[in-house]
Amino acid sequence: MSSFANATYAVFRREFEGYFATPLAYVFIVIFLLAMGSFTFYFGQFYDSGRAELGTFFGFHPWLYLFLIPAISMRLWAEEQKTGTIELLLTLPISVGSAVVGKFLAAWAFAGLALLLTFPMWLTVNYLGSPDNGVIVASYFGSWLMAGGYLAIGSAISALTNNQVIAFVITVVVSFMFTIAGHDLVLNFFQAWAPLAIVNAVSSFSFLTHFAAIMDGVIDLRDLIFFGSLIAVFLYINVVIIDLKRAG
Repeated sequence: MSSFANATYAVFRREFEGYFATPLAYVFIVIFLLAMGSFTFYFGQFYDSGRAELGTFFGFHPWLYLFLIPAISMRLWAEEQKTGTIELLLTLPISVGSAVVGKFLAAWAFAGLALLLTFPMWLTVNYLGSPDNGVIVASYFGSWLMAGGYLAIGSAISALTNNQVIAFVITVVVSFMFTIAGHDLVLNFFQAWAPLAIVNAVSSFSFLTHFAAIMDGVIDLRDLIFFGSLIAVFLYINVVIIDLKRAG
């Protein structure tokens, strides 16, 4: 393995194990699972729909992620800056890039674990009927990609401040803008005065647009490129911010 990969793995392992060093990780997972279940069964009226599919379940993911994912990302760098451990981290023989990627991957793996623990929903729908499991697998993958997008945004914003509350609020606002970019209300506003090219450009930045396409069971290369590029861009911004703070 290269030195970058070794350093990234070391940071990943430190961060991922750190999630379970306190009860907060378990509290988050419980809240995550309760929220997913409540929105699906109570607000989504899962049983009343009479259909053996998880469209309702996945349909709530973007809106739940708006608040649950920033709760994970807000501490990534803000806590390091507040406690002063960021200086110790950056004096280790690792690059800023490996530290940023390692912390992000640990948070993404933690979010993935929480998502994986919703598997009883999958078992339930298979018990009740014969769903298209290919669509469900694609939706889970799309949901995890979307969570990575929210996390990358939150990680970059967390690097801007040592206040976790501020990081949380700003991440929610920015993530909300990416989420609703493809909503009819937003598009109708732009259609009233902007050329079609601009309307399409705004729509292309919407998490809802890309996630909805994956929920149909089709993993399009354009959707993979969107989430991959967005994650890469915000991680790069994250590296630049940390580099500037270290230089200052």
